[in-house]
Amino acid sequence: MKRFGFDFSHFRGDLFGGITAGIVALPLALAFGLQSGLGAAAGLYGAIFISFFAALFGGTNTQISGPTAPMTAVSMIVIAGIIAANNGDVNQALPSIIFVFILAGLIQIGLGFLRVGQYIRYIPYPVVSGFMTGIGIIILVTQLLPLIGYYPAEDMAFVNGFNPQAEEVILEKILQDEAAEDILVLKDFEETIKRAGEITPAAIAQESKNLAKSAASGVLGSLKVMGRALQNINFVDLILGLLTIFIIYGFKRITKVIPSALVALLVVSAGAYFFLPEYRTIGNIPSGFPLPHLDIFSQFNLSAITPYIFTAVSLAALGAIDSLLTSIVADNMTKTKHSPNQELIGQGIGNAVAALFGGIPGAGATIRTVINIDAGGKTKLSGMIAGVFLLVILLSLGPLASQIPAAVLAGILVTVGIGVMDYKGLRHIGQLPKSEVAVMLLVLGLTVFVGLIEAVAVGMVLACLLFMKKISDVVDHRTYTAPLKEFSNEIAWEDEEAILEKVGDKVYIKHLDGPLFFGFSSRFQDMMMALPDIKVVIMRMDKVPYVDQSGLYAMETAVMDLQKQGITVVFTNLTGQPLELFRRFNLVPGLVEEKYLFEDFDKCSDWLEDQFRDENSAFYDSMMKEA
Repeated sequence: MKRFGFDFSHFRGDLFGGITAGIVALPLALAFGLQSGLGAAAGLYGAIFISFFAALFGGTNTQISGPTAPMTAVSMIVIAGIIAANNGDVNQALPSIIFVFILAGLIQIGLGFLRVGQYIRYIPYPVVSGFMTGIGIIILVTQLLPLIGYYPAEDMAFVNGFNPQAEEVILEKILQDEAAEDILVLKDFEETIKRAGEITPAAIAQESKNLAKSAASGVLGSLKVMGRALQNINFVDLILGLLTIFIIYGFKRITKVIPSALVALLVVSAGAYFFLPEYRTIGNIPSGFPLPHLDIFSQFNLSAITPYIFTAVSLAALGAIDSLLTSIVADNMTKTKHSPNQELIGQGIGNAVAALFGGIPGAGATIRTVINIDAGGKTKLSGMIAGVFLLVILLSLGPLASQIPAAVLAGILVTVGIGVMDYKGLRHIGQLPKSEVAVMLLVLGLTVFVGLIEAVAVGMVLACLLFMKKISDVVDHRTYTAPLKEFSNEIAWEDEEAILEKVGDKVYIKHLDGPLFFGFSSRFQDMMMALPDIKVVIMRMDKVPYVDQSGLYAMETAVMDLQKQGITVVFTNLTGQPLELFRRFNLVPGLVEEKYLFEDFDKCSDWLEDQFRDENSAFYDSMMKEA
């Protein structure tokens, strides 16, 4: 039964699937929003709009989308950088943050229209494995501080250590402002001194807090202040966080029908609300329908977001990978086939709309999608229902959600960090090829200590280089250059045995097995230059499906070098793309005449017998004349 373009024949299953997925998404959305730096409400807004619009316009019927661990990890870096560039003022930085997220969504839409979706599946597994494990470590380490209730910006002894640096930063900003206003006078610095005198202790303290927060951010920052954190543990927060983790893992042993993260959220939050006189909450969650930030267009400043354009591209790419991998999981479970390009368009629209309403970016969420399918979800209505359900929660329970302890969400995120790691890949390190292990560990290390974008870029390049090396080795291993008489020591191809003893050592056969491409071209030339004194070289192209430009030039150079030595070069079974390329670049008939192209080796064998019979006859005639 279809109405308004939607399939309502599975509405009951879609309803249960959407609500169940929404329940699971609620605590994660709040946690990811808090982790991002924009607040729990931003995570909830992202979950609402991405889930609804990605389902409506996407290409995977059962996909549930929203903020995810990898997307939040990248978003956190973007948000922190833009806030730092705006004197630590979130409201001042918000227009630039939103615009970067909208740009990421628009890029995803563009990737969908450019039909890039079908290529995502070619990302090597070691890159994905190292990246996901690195994401898990980032989440786990960065959540240890809030788990034990330590917030660097509130540790005044730590903050005061940044006062001298804060004064330098403020003075540098004064000089920059004066230069921009064209009033900077190096002769007497009168204006500079005047403005410096107006700096208040409160301004220095605020800048010191910003610097302290920045210094303690990320994995390295968290590890640097871990010693101070352990000396300043807030035991109320620690107990709340540990209880959350205990319930999440323990409740799964009782039943998996009810999401354990939701149980932990409700139980620990209720306990804190009723029995603790004071605890740190996640902050205010506005009630009512979220309003779009249309003012970003009037306050748009290109220079403010230019440094983050590449990051927007990386966000879009990461979201595409995250979503399409989940789509493959959904296909395997439902025995259906998603539309990868349409899915990218849907994800892009979802992220752009969510950003406009102040939500953080997201992607297809594997766990939520699996739960939706298990609960009966079959069509895109399930994802839309999940978004609507979260909107109802926001409108009806927003003020109550504001009372959730921050340590509870830190505990949830710790379990997310542990769960997102690729234990399958880590378990098999001892059995995997060393090159693949090296790629995985390099990507992991770069993800944790350098940056997510750099990790994926380096991992992809290295994985591609190693793959090309392996392929060239395979082609090299399967490629033989040997005199026919010596084929008794090699594995001769079946159709060569009959002529094996008839032509002596004057003919070489070149077995080419696999693509002739740039990874093999230099070795190909080296092998051809090493040939001894012969009369004919036979290039067997039976098993060559593809030749690239480098392979073509290598073949051309080899043929020219052989012909200069008076050696005849012939080809057998030259067909398809290799023949088309040879003709297009005039290697045939420019260098090798058509008569030296043989349909198969049998015809080449007949030609060889005639060739050497004629040569032997000519040699016998010359000997008789001399006699």
